[in-house]
Amino acid sequence: MKISTAAMPRKFKAFARHSRKPWNPVPLSYNRAMRPWKEHKLLEPGARVAEFRLPLLDRSPNQGDLALSHMVANGPAVLAFFKISCPVCQLTFPYLERIHSSSRLPVFGISQNNAADTRDFTRRFGITFPILLDSRDSGYPVSNAFGISHVPTLFVAGPGGVIERVTEGWLKSEIGRLGEMAGVDPFEAGGQVPESKAG
Repeated sequence: MKISTAAMPRKFKAFARHSRKPWNPVPLSYNRAMRPWKEHKLLEPGARVAEFRLPLLDRSPNQGDLALSHMVANGPAVLAFFKISCPVCQLTFPYLERIHSSSRLPVFGISQNNAADTRDFTRRFGITFPILLDSRDSGYPVSNAFGISHVPTLFVAGPGGVIERVTEGWLKSEIGRLGEMAGVDPFEAGGQVPESKAG
């Protein structure tokens, strides 16, 4: 049935003209890439993570990939999932660098970007802790296994791959607790730090 637009207000006429145009669906490649993100639930404390290996950002001749079992071999470690374009990741990572510098609580970044862009990020923000690559080219296998849908997301994983803590986005209180575990104060005296920011 054809609908007449003669009696319609002007704003509805524009909509009626637009609605007669052919529908342009979202490309299937996008749907395929995003499907795993919607199918996996974020891991919670108490969950056990399956062993995984990811390539290191700057590989040395005798160390190309790093396994979860190596990261937690000496006790709990922080796994920090991030994207370089994320403003909350840019806020969080310098504090994680201070926590890592204590050598009591190791931090491992897990980047969802390619090596070149990730390297620029680490240089810009002075990040020295190890960075692993879980990029789109590989299908984000570890991000999907952890159920990541927002970044930054931080996990404290203990021996055996058991998740001890989970934080999505920025929570000053959680960064403070990680600092306590590491035996350092990650915050500078007098610095203005937001209490929370969504990822």
